[in-house]
Amino acid sequence: MINKLIAKIQKTKAPIVVGLDPMMKFVPEQIRRAAFEEFGETLEGAAEAIWQYNKGIVDAIYDLVPAVKPQIAMYEQFGVPGMIAFQKTVDYCKEKDLVVIGDVKRGDIGSTSEAYAVGHLGKVQVGSKMCGGFDEDFATVNPYLGSDGVRPFLKVCKEEHKGIFVLVKTSNPSSGELQDRLVRAAKGSTAGEDAGDKPLYEIVGSQVAAWGAECMPESGDYSYVGAVVGATYPEQGRILRKIMPRTFILVPGYGVQGGKGADLVYFFNEDGLGAIINSSRGIIAAYQQEKYARFGEAGYAEAAREAVLEMKRDIACALESRG
Repeated sequence: MINKLIAKIQKTKAPIVVGLDPMMKFVPEQIRRAAFEEFGETLEGAAEAIWQYNKGIVDAIYDLVPAVKPQIAMYEQFGVPGMIAFQKTVDYCKEKDLVVIGDVKRGDIGSTSEAYAVGHLGKVQVGSKMCGGFDEDFATVNPYLGSDGVRPFLKVCKEEHKGIFVLVKTSNPSSGELQDRLVRAAKGSTAGEDAGDKPLYEIVGSQVAAWGAECMPESGDYSYVGAVVGATYPEQGRILRKIMPRTFILVPGYGVQGGKGADLVYFFNEDGLGAIINSSRGIIAAYQQEKYARFGEAGYAEAAREAVLEMKRDIACALESRG
């Protein structure tokens, strides 16, 4: 799947993933009204509204970008109907030949981690049959529990030729409270016990590179194991790019969180690949921004398309200036 993602990035010339993180305040009034008229002001009504909203966004942008990233919490808040909307969104995006990154941030141990890995990326035994669950192409994984929590995902990635993105340096302002702490690498870790004190994110990055070395496709330069590194921390991105040369980096934090094209150039390798930049509300709620206000609520999808095109230009310009 990593090779499909790379091929689609090259075809679209857009190392961009659109975060499908719907909130009711983003959904235009006409969509909410129609959903509530059919299902009432219920969880079913809310789920229908976000599904229709997503569908409009996807229809407007699927030819411009290689991938989408639905954030599962935005669907879980609406209970079982919300999870049905999540599944419908995943299925529809795959019908449009988009790569789907399930932003699920799972991480546990033993059989629990195995169940998460199977549910999102693999197949589960049902009687004499094997059935796919949510069936995303990639999933985000929290490494805080160590290898016990990650190895079940590695196993499924090898079996299904799918991928994960491991949280390394996240884009949120408080990430440094833990991720920037200077620590001594544990005995037997990939960083080496004599490596001296390093920021925790560097140690995690080294571990991601080691996991990735175990999960290389038969052809291609990048592993099934990717990393999440926020656009809001470009210097850390530069360091981690060197630590993880064969790791694809998912970069959140572009746009509304403050990241811009000029911050992103060193997340990429010299081949112009190695990173995919995420924008969520900066695209899906673009019509609420002053510069796209001309589209109005009725043109929310067209505003999203224009935001993608502008983001594409910004990143291309930054990469060209890098030389």
